[in-house]
Amino acid sequence: MNKNLEEQPQLFGHPVGLYVLFFTEMWERFSYYGMRAILVLYIVGKTADENPGMGWTDTEALKLYGWYTMLVYVASIPGGLIADKLIGQRKSVLYGGWILVAGHCVLAVQQDWAFFLGLILIIAGVGLLKPNISTMVGGLYKEGDERRDKGFTIFYIGINIGAFLSALIVGYVGESIGWHYGFGLAGLGMILGMIVYQWGQKYLRGVGEFLGNSDSPNKELMSKPLTKIEKDRMLVMFLSFLLIIVFWGAFEQAGGLLNLYADQKTDRMIGGFEVPASWFQSVNAFFIIVFGTVVAGFWYKWKLKGREGSSLFKMAVGIIIMGFGFLFMRFAAQEFEATGSSAMYWLVLAYLFHTIGELCASPVALSFITKLAPIKYASFMMGAYFAATGFGNKVAGLLGESAADAGEKAIFTGIFIFTVVVGLIVLAMLKPLKRLTHGAEDLKLDDHDETEGFELAS
Repeated sequence: MNKNLEEQPQLFGHPVGLYVLFFTEMWERFSYYGMRAILVLYIVGKTADENPGMGWTDTEALKLYGWYTMLVYVASIPGGLIADKLIGQRKSVLYGGWILVAGHCVLAVQQDWAFFLGLILIIAGVGLLKPNISTMVGGLYKEGDERRDKGFTIFYIGINIGAFLSALIVGYVGESIGWHYGFGLAGLGMILGMIVYQWGQKYLRGVGEFLGNSDSPNKELMSKPLTKIEKDRMLVMFLSFLLIIVFWGAFEQAGGLLNLYADQKTDRMIGGFEVPASWFQSVNAFFIIVFGTVVAGFWYKWKLKGREGSSLFKMAVGIIIMGFGFLFMRFAAQEFEATGSSAMYWLVLAYLFHTIGELCASPVALSFITKLAPIKYASFMMGAYFAATGFGNKVAGLLGESAADAGEKAIFTGIFIFTVVVGLIVLAMLKPLKRLTHGAEDLKLDDHDETEGFELAS
């Protein structure tokens, strides 16, 4: 066992390193989601406006959005390989973070070349940072430590604090003052994240180190072939990636089609104030902050009572719940067809169900990978997970593009039906899928208080 894990100072029942990664990821997500909140709106903005955009059509904007968000996450595969084979997770996060700073700063320049170069740098930076910082969270806990799922939930709340603040702050600055000021503000958030990360290195000793050099004590472990159990676990992880693609293909309508729907077809007036369309991007993050520990606590108590609580079960349930959010969007589209606008509460209800579904599926999916992945492929498998997320983003873009022909009502209805059916199929196949994990998720209680770790987040 890594002695550094036993010597880690604790705070609120978790290693201090968790909170270093929490705040690093919070500011990274502030920068990413702040930029995402205004990206499509900027692309479709008229060039002759007081706050000029690029003047693209909705379909063109959604196509670029789909490719960009796919590549952001697909870049996690080379990012994971670089960590596993060359420099380790800790240095990958460091280099990726500063590349992100450069990307967001370049986006602040009001030139087309800067816009595309900025997106390329962000893709490279997220590819290095995203899979490796998530893997480091798992590395803070020894094998069998049941706090791991709770640690990922706390980490996930950090992600969404950043997303909540960014949609409000960057969204307002981008829409009201200037798109490129918004992009620049997102870059300042990333700088703060890197300051936190470099300050907190002393709390991350022994976590995310490179394991493959010639004098490493782990060299023999890294060169051994996979066992039958490890191969089975790899198989079930790859099967779970299909669920990830379905989930994010539906969920990521938020930054594209739902963003445009809020801007163009939703009555956003409250008294004399028109709610900026980008602010709806904060609703999901707000609900995660409010309900994150509630949902995690529910699943923990559910599992302690001896009920089914595997990650695959939670992911299937999450897909079904998220799918019901699109039923509300179907009602919104129906109202728009009848009256020429739809109420804001349809979007809020949709995001509420999307959030509950996300809380069931996404944090446990991250933890699931760290439990099952062989150590020598840890970062690669996390990269593959985020690549699956990226392919889901591309599917989201394709679905958004098809709305121009099929109409939002048909798209929302189709997503609702498909996601519910997929979730039910997984539930029906749960037992054989669980056998492939070979007990990796069996409940192992340590002598620590299992309620610890929720106080800070709540």
